[in-house]
Amino acid sequence: MADPQRPTWVDGAAGGPYDADNLPYAVFSRGDDPPRVGVRVGDQVVDLAPLAAADMLEHGEVFGAPTLAPLMTLGREAWSSLRGWLVELLTDPDDRPAVEPWLLPLDDVRLSLPFEVADYVDFYCSLHHASRVGEIFRPGSDPLPPSWRQLPTGYHGRAGTLVVSGTRVERPRGLRAADGDGHPEYGPTRRLDLEAELAFAVGVPTHPGQPVPPSGLADHVFGVLLLNDWSARDIQAYESVPLGPFLGKAFATSVSAWVTPLAALSAARVPLPGQQPPPAPHLAVDDPAGLDVDIEIGCNGAVLARVPYAAMYWSPAQMLAHLTSGGARLRTGDLFASGTVSGPEPERRGCLLELTWGGRQPVTLPDGSRRSWLDDGDEIVLTATAPGALGGRIALGEVRGRIDPVRAAQ
Repeated sequence: MADPQRPTWVDGAAGGPYDADNLPYAVFSRGDDPPRVGVRVGDQVVDLAPLAAADMLEHGEVFGAPTLAPLMTLGREAWSSLRGWLVELLTDPDDRPAVEPWLLPLDDVRLSLPFEVADYVDFYCSLHHASRVGEIFRPGSDPLPPSWRQLPTGYHGRAGTLVVSGTRVERPRGLRAADGDGHPEYGPTRRLDLEAELAFAVGVPTHPGQPVPPSGLADHVFGVLLLNDWSARDIQAYESVPLGPFLGKAFATSVSAWVTPLAALSAARVPLPGQQPPPAPHLAVDDPAGLDVDIEIGCNGAVLARVPYAAMYWSPAQMLAHLTSGGARLRTGDLFASGTVSGPEPERRGCLLELTWGGRQPVTLPDGSRRSWLDDGDEIVLTATAPGALGGRIALGEVRGRIDPVRAAQ
């Protein structure tokens, strides 16, 4: 039994966003101890390695690893078995005496990048976001290229620039288009942006040439993370013709330290908004293929927007199917992200490019300051919730990042 039927006995956790129907994994360390795998319940981290050893648990050695990768590669059957073991430990009061010594306050641990990212692909799956971007940059023209409704568009990013939540982000430099007919200028971006996204972590690899059908999502994807795809819009705009994003998105991408198991989102499944024309047969998916995840974007403590992942046009299963349809293999630690999550209403836009209409309509923060783009010192925090199996809403791990100014040349 992987889905809980009752709340946890852990004090303060029952009925909250980190009850027994969530149980996200992270890699943590405490004091001088080596990093290892833990699971969150309430405001506590369960140190899993000693519990697994005491129970002589099959596959329990993965909890002593300094990365989630050994757990991620086990596969769906083992993930379900281990999740069932955790649910039983944290909901059966008889197990409380054995577990309580291994509950650690969240504030007492350090969290790290949960796994080494093997490959990183960022998609462009929101019809509302893609349409607005087209309207901003190509007014009077069809906002979407003909292929957009035929396949999930994406680009291959830099895996080495993925950083864990809380890592400070230095303002990037690059070539920016000059005004008029002048030469491009090299310098710090003047148009730094955020993008609220959902990312999916691959656990089970494939062989080269082995496509994954949409029905295979849960066989290969271990879990879900919030992701902020920081973007230097002026650098991106100049370099994107003809081959698309490169340095404008290659300086930092922030992800949560917590990986929510895909199984924890079983109650969040919703139908897609509708796809016209119908996708090609290898991308055809059975509903409910969408996810009801609500993401909140905060800037310096103020809410900039609340965006609905349920409004996304292309589903996670279709992203994975398209990614592998040409023969590319999956590796443990691959990460693919949704692209900016946006909804139909003006207040449900997932980046400043949309919120300020290309910088021309600044937003005003509660302190009276205005933003077309991010300033040095700004802190962006992404949080999210989704329906849980116990009837409430579970939380995804936050993504936090503060902008640092460019360092002086060495």
